[in-house]
Amino acid sequence: MKKVAELKETSTLSMLSVDMENKENGSLDVKNSVENGRPPDPADWAVTDVVNYFRTAGFEEQANAFQEQEIDGKSLLLMTRNDVLTGLALKLGPALKIYEYHVKPLQTQHLKNNSL
Repeated sequence: MKKVAELKETSTLSMLSVDMENKENGSLDVKNSVENGRPPDPADWAVTDVVNYFRTAGFEEQANAFQEQEIDGKSLLLMTRNDVLTGLALKLGPALKIYEYHVKPLQTQHLKNNSL
């Protein structure tokens, strides 16, 4: 976690990316990077940004559901656990990981960044 903390303090790195070193629970570390081309705030993501985020995170098959349902960044930040588990018609295992390790942390990060 020290590495992530150091990156958060670096103001020149302003874009989100996914650290592809999976944790044992299936989650991925989200850290700052300028390599992925997505806006730093998920609220500004287009549908393609959301789809690419989940593809990069290892959810290639499930990313298509976000495309089909036209989920952009604003929609993603409004999604509830129930929306992800039932509204996208995903298998339960991947849906739980997507919500707990990606949607929820993105929502929390967005709220922290916009309440300062």
